[in-house]
Amino acid sequence: MTIDADRYLAGSPDRVELQRRTVRTLAVTNAVGGVGVTTGITVASLLAADVSGREELAGLSQTAQVAGTAVAAYLLSRVMTRRGRRVGLSIGYLVGATGALLCVLAGVIRSFPLLLVAAALFGAASASNSQSRFAATDLASDQHRGRDLSMVVWATTIGAVLGPNLADVGGTLATRLGLPALTGAFLITAVALGVTIGLLSLWLRPDPLAVARAVADHEERVAGATRVEVPSAWRVVRTHPTVGACVVAIALAHTVMVSVMIMTPIHMRHGDASIRLIGLTISGHILGMYAFSPLVGRLVDRWGGWRVVLAGAVIEGASIVAAATTHEGASWLLSAALFGLGLGWSFALIGASSALVGATPLGARAPVQGLADLVMGLTAAVGGALAGVIVGWLGYPALALSCLPAAAVVGGCGLLVRRAAR
Repeated sequence: MTIDADRYLAGSPDRVELQRRTVRTLAVTNAVGGVGVTTGITVASLLAADVSGREELAGLSQTAQVAGTAVAAYLLSRVMTRRGRRVGLSIGYLVGATGALLCVLAGVIRSFPLLLVAAALFGAASASNSQSRFAATDLASDQHRGRDLSMVVWATTIGAVLGPNLADVGGTLATRLGLPALTGAFLITAVALGVTIGLLSLWLRPDPLAVARAVADHEERVAGATRVEVPSAWRVVRTHPTVGACVVAIALAHTVMVSVMIMTPIHMRHGDASIRLIGLTISGHILGMYAFSPLVGRLVDRWGGWRVVLAGAVIEGASIVAAATTHEGASWLLSAALFGLGLGWSFALIGASSALVGATPLGARAPVQGLADLVMGLTAAVGGALAGVIVGWLGYPALALSCLPAAAVVGGCGLLVRRAAR
């Protein structure tokens, strides 16, 4: 498809309208995709414990999923660099749907190795959901980058809050089909991700990244500028202090959130909490992650990303301490701690992601964004793997408190972003 760059110059009505349509499309697909991703995540550790027969291995399925998300984010960013956002995001959701169906098969034949492979493939759907936030910034103005990015993150609330509560429905569906109850959530996941692919194929046109690059090329030709070689993603991280600090902040804030969140169902199950109560607690956590994103985005545009990152670190730290004081089973304090953990993650992720976009040259943005999510996923995978071991040996409170140093580093990164900006 040939793009008329003159139509989409900065500030033109066509560009403004295309950006609005792009944000709406990404919001809808993130909502539907969020149903798929979070429905599966809710029961992933429980299915792993059931299939393996060992609770200390429960975190490995989530670890595999997070690792799969990390690798997929990097690979999908390379696809997007060549083919645009639509193709890259769709491939991620397709691989994720395949992984969800393999999770069902692993539960039926009780194969733990197959479950780990399936969980890794399922992670590609999370990678697409995550990369969508960057797609919202391709044509955004500097004044509204935080707002547009946060609107896509916020839209995940709809699916993410609904998803965990569909786990019980999935269990009923699976039982009626003669399948293990915990595999039913992944049937719902596969359907939701299939719908998401269809919506992207129909609505994300023209591709925002392709338009942004066409406009940049046009402006270079008009100015008579010589094309500058785009540095590699790693080189950008090494030579731009703000970019490096943002990557670390995104990675550690996510690792803290994942490590505590994935073992919370096990902590609650030890106190005989029902699947319904576990689902409600995880829903509250996800509500904290996404529901206030528009407010966070406006704070980023008004205050700057570094202040929002610093606030996120403080909120995460306080939530970790609260979670460490809870007893096994369901409690209002644990629900509040998980909500705060999600809210702190939202502040840190949106603040650091917006600052990352602003500090990265256009030509290198997709690779750097993929690299950021790769690092985020790999560190979270390590955290998830250690989380199960720590809970098995020392208990859930020890796991929560072990995350405090990482939250402190996130705050330090916010201060580094401030120094680099000055």
